[in-house]
Amino acid sequence: MATAGRNLSEYKKILTPNGADFQIGIVVSEWNEDVTFQLLDGAKSALIDNGVLEQNIKIYFVPGAFELPLGCQFLFDAHHVDGIVAIGSVIQGETRHFDFVCTGATDGIMNVMLKYNKPVSYCLLTDNTKQQALDRSGGIHGNKGVECAIALLKMLALKNS
Repeated sequence: MATAGRNLSEYKKILTPNGADFQIGIVVSEWNEDVTFQLLDGAKSALIDNGVLEQNIKIYFVPGAFELPLGCQFLFDAHHVDGIVAIGSVIQGETRHFDFVCTGATDGIMNVMLKYNKPVSYCLLTDNTKQQALDRSGGIHGNKGVECAIALLKMLALKNS
């Protein structure tokens, strides 16, 4: 397991760019909101902790993970944002629906990123169980939202270098 022995909320602040000059978007799936809203809290806190002004964070909500790419596209079109954190949670069920949603959301997020030439940080949990999702959204493995917010800041700094 990739998160074994790792805390997703830990990062070296000295290596994290200051986000004071960035306009950031966050697109959040409402499906599995007990997970995704925790991820949102983690991402938003990490951005603010690293200099992003709260008024420079635009948040959009979409119904589910499959709608994340279009939500990101709408956000890029409607607001000047430098990058986006895309937040969702898909939990394995009894059918192949999981595979189609995960593939569609992943491919769509990549396409939006390349279309706009702006980073979209991938904060889509694709877990086998609800407990695994909870463990990665503020539980024993930390908060993937924090990790993805820091990744976004690093990609923005790379783009601007």
